[in-house]
Amino acid sequence: MKKTYKIEVDCANCANKMEEAARKTPGVKNATVNFMMLKMIVEFEEGQDPKTVMQEVRKNCKRVEDDCEVFL
Repeated sequence: MKKTYKIEVDCANCANKMEEAARKTPGVKNATVNFMMLKMIVEFEEGQDPKTVMQEVRKNCKRVEDDCEVFL
């Protein structure tokens, strides 16, 4: 299952950090951040609850870039 989320991030480098943090989150099969469109596309592993996984994605993104935002 894939879902798209609106994000707020200041620079392309920060967007790359967010993408990497999201990909390393358990329950995420793949993640892509489009800096120009301010969107994150997350593909979840089979059987995972997107709401639960996205809370962890958000925490991980905040660790690498504290002024970013992922709108759930």
